Amino acid sequence: MMNIRGFASDNNAGASPEVIRKLEEVNQGHVVGYGDDPYTAAAVELFRKHFGQDAIPYLVFTGTAANVLSIAAGGSPFNSVFCAETAHIQVDECGAPERFTGCKLIPVSTGNGKITPSMLTKHMTGFGFEHHSQPGILSISQTTEMGTLYQADEIRELAEFAHKYGMILHMDGARLSNAAAALGLSLKEITRDAGVDILSFGGTKNGLMAAESVVFFRKELSETFKYIRKQGMQLASKMRFVAAQFIAFFENDLWLENARHANTMAQKLYEAIKDIPEITITQKVEANGIFAIIPKNIISRLQEEFFFYVWNEDRGEVRWMTSFDTTDTDIENFVKVLKKLLASG
Repeated sequence: MMNIRGFASDNNAGASPEVIRKLEEVNQGHVVGYGDDPYTAAAVELFRKHFGQDAIPYLVFTGTAANVLSIAAGGSPFNSVFCAETAHIQVDECGAPERFTGCKLIPVSTGNGKITPSMLTKHMTGFGFEHHSQPGILSISQTTEMGTLYQADEIRELAEFAHKYGMILHMDGARLSNAAAALGLSLKEITRDAGVDILSFGGTKNGLMAAESVVFFRKELSETFKYIRKQGMQLASKMRFVAAQFIAFFENDLWLENARHANTMAQKLYEAIKDIPEITITQKVEANGIFAIIPKNIISRLQEEFFFYVWNEDRGEVRWMTSFDTTDTDIENFVKVLKKLLASG
């Protein structure tokens, strides 16, 4: 059944044709399971090409698992994890980080999804005091859940702050490809080179399916991760099918092509609606997400034509996401319906 492409989430898009072809290619014969196969070895080398030769990647199925297992590897159950109040680990993971790691999440109010050192200073207390959870991890999202971006120097500043207090810096990189494409920087420049210690790197939102990863930039943090991944039920027996997706992703820079396209489509949508008086854009459009306040009375009618999510029901704020497969026609049709509904009142 063919469905109209909406603007709810880049998760709703299918998989890139290149990924499907690679899956068919590796679906031949027998190879050793659990990652001891040539395809996984090839994927690991491609990760190191993009993130540095000292990067240590582990493949998993889901973004939530990547985040939860990253926290488990980087902290202890008595640690605090600081994150933006809009962070995926805080809002959209059903309490999984706290349940499975024992760590305490401490949300930080940001307004635009970006944490700064000044927002964290007041939380740097209780070190060595056994009655308080101990600050252990700073988790940031790139791209943020508000569609905004950290510059490389901003990440570096946060890394220096975290390390000063003995914390590690974790990055939720579910949309890291979109950030790199928008900033014109390499994946390595906005992770390892900027001081990130553990990365949750996503592919599912950018043309893969059930393929995510945890990437370590400090060897000592990874030493027990093979056990953590197994206990976390994320060790694939037929690992070649996860690895194959990342091979397709990194070969010929499909990750960058897909991300650039999604970002471009968001900019086209933004340009088409930014001057409409009834619409207020609430965040900078820096990657592939647009946050906007629109008249409440048209939201449900617009959703009947194009599925999307309401971000803040009280003030009529919605989120529109573009994907690697969004087309110019999708944008044109959406804007046409939007304008028609606005005109009808």
